[in-house]
Amino acid sequence: MTVEDYIAYIVMPIICLAIFFIMLRFIKGPQVVDRVVALDLLITVGVAFITLFSIIVNNPLFLDEAMILALIAFLSTVAFSFYIFKRKRDE
Repeated sequence: MTVEDYIAYIVMPIICLAIFFIMLRFIKGPQVVDRVVALDLLITVGVAFITLFSIIVNNPLFLDEAMILALIAFLSTVAFSFYIFKRKRDE
């Protein structure tokens, strides 16, 4: 079994199952903070999915998009936490 076969038949289904459970938390989350954490985790799993796909097809160009997506996810999480902090302080 090669690395590509292992990724395609074992790791990718696990990641797809994780995406399903994260989407459930995103839809069902009782608070906005839970939804933001689920969205951040969804983007992180998406970066992992893009990276594994890049390994499978042997094309490193997809890694650039994965890095950009990870940077956007980090900055959006920081911006949202700053917003929550300011909102709590104003109340």
